[in-house]
Amino acid sequence: MALTKAQKTKQIESIKGNVAKQKSVIFVDFAKVPSKEMFSLRKSLKEAGCNLKIAKKTLVRVAFGQSGISFWNKMKAVIPGQLALVFGIEDEIAPARIANQFGKTNENFKILGGIFEKRFIDRTKVLELANIPSRNELLGRLVGSIYSPVSSFVRVLNKIAEK
Repeated sequence: MALTKAQKTKQIESIKGNVAKQKSVIFVDFAKVPSKEMFSLRKSLKEAGCNLKIAKKTLVRVAFGQSGISFWNKMKAVIPGQLALVFGIEDEIAPARIANQFGKTNENFKILGGIFEKRFIDRTKVLELANIPSRNELLGRLVGSIYSPVSSFVRVLNKIAEK
């Protein structure tokens, strides 16, 4: 069904609003993915502070052009089919991680590329980002690393006291 000019303008404004708030964007091809699974993906993205937007490529091109993102030609080369945008609004890496996990369970869902730190990145870089642990996990590792020498020292002192 064709969109009216008002609907197109509304979608462009919605994309521009998400682009203004985003920390990262992941481009995905969702052709032949059942809608029930897409709803579960949307739910998990929303819980992580992300947003999924499905739009026509021409409307995305116009919205990106109006938002000052000038590398559409690079993006156009990697986007063959239907396009969905996963916006990372609260966390930069969460969209890549969640999209990668969903892509592992659904073979029709393909990561195409993305925008990270105002630069276009290809699929391999997005997959590298997806493998980075979460912020809380990294903080836990840091605390463990800092605490490890202290706990080792306490164990040594306990052994000396037992003798």
